[in-house]
Amino acid sequence: MRSLWIKVAALLLVVWLVVGGAIFWARSAKVTPESLTKHIEALQIDGKPESTREKEIKKVADQLNRLTYDERREVRMSRKLDRFFKKLTPVEQERFLDLTLPTGFKQMMEALNKMERPKRQQFVSRTLREMRERDGEERQRDTEDEAAAQKIIEQGFKSFYSEASAETKLDVAPLIEEMQKGLQSLR
Repeated sequence: MRSLWIKVAALLLVVWLVVGGAIFWARSAKVTPESLTKHIEALQIDGKPESTREKEIKKVADQLNRLTYDERREVRMSRKLDRFFKKLTPVEQERFLDLTLPTGFKQMMEALNKMERPKRQQFVSRTLREMRERDGEERQRDTEDEAAAQKIIEQGFKSFYSEASAETKLDVAPLIEEMQKGLQSLR
């Protein structure tokens, strides 16, 4: 009888070790804004071969795409992703945008569709105000920045027209008009 209890206790210990290991592994594998930011800060791609750079670009894009909309926003606001993006060649920047924009805009449209109408209208008003403030500032752009901006705007329009609900489209129309004005001024 005693050996049976020892076997049961050993089996329970093994099960708990496996479960604990799985929980630890799952928590460490989950991407967070902090883990992505640390990865980007530690990343050294300057002078690396093209294949290594491509793998790192895909890894960062995959991690970014696994974040929620709010987590992605947190990473964007930290501006750490900007430094990584500027280290990329124009071709790599386009590849990174191709890998991340569709997911990001889809998440944004889902968030806008889920917002209560007053909150969505408040979001549009705040964004319009910020856009107009930026337009009033003197900004220098080089051609790569304009190409990236163009790609972001085009992907945003594509996502907006395919993903947004009718009510969201109505509420966000002033923002789209302002973006189109800005797009025309780039041309």
